[in-house]
Amino acid sequence: MTDLPTVPALLDRLEQALGDYLQERNIHQPLMVGIRTGGVWIASELHRRLGLTEPWGELDISFYRDDFSRIGLNPRVTPSHLPFETENRDLVLVDDVIMSGRTIRAAMNELFDYGRPSSITLAALLDMGGRDLPIQPDVYGERLSLLPTQRVKLKGPDPLVIELREVNP
Repeated sequence: MTDLPTVPALLDRLEQALGDYLQERNIHQPLMVGIRTGGVWIASELHRRLGLTEPWGELDISFYRDDFSRIGLNPRVTPSHLPFETENRDLVLVDDVIMSGRTIRAAMNELFDYGRPSSITLAALLDMGGRDLPIQPDVYGERLSLLPTQRVKLKGPDPLVIELREVNP
């Protein structure tokens, strides 16, 4: 696959899907939380597009990764920033690309350290399949299938562009 969708088109689809999902679930004042780095860029844009008034938060899941002891600490670790109480609130957790589910598991572990949310809606710009864990996005911009030697990366923040990369098998 070489024709990747554009980020504006993906954001339009994700915004529509998320708005519909929240309406169906009767969620009117969700708190937006982005996973660094790409998820933060997407969360910021969705927050603006949905007209949410409460601040949005950022998670750095570096200490919650299940491969932390193997790969060590990322030198660019910054503190998470959640400028709100999460207890009994409806959260929208946003990431740019979901593949194995491990990043989302780590993010939920961190979120529960802040309190017990009423619900967590998972939104992803791209769903790549290939799960290691039974974690699925509630909404996504598009589902892609790539060759085993291909990965996608969101570059940004201005402009946001999806880049296709070749990796060693």
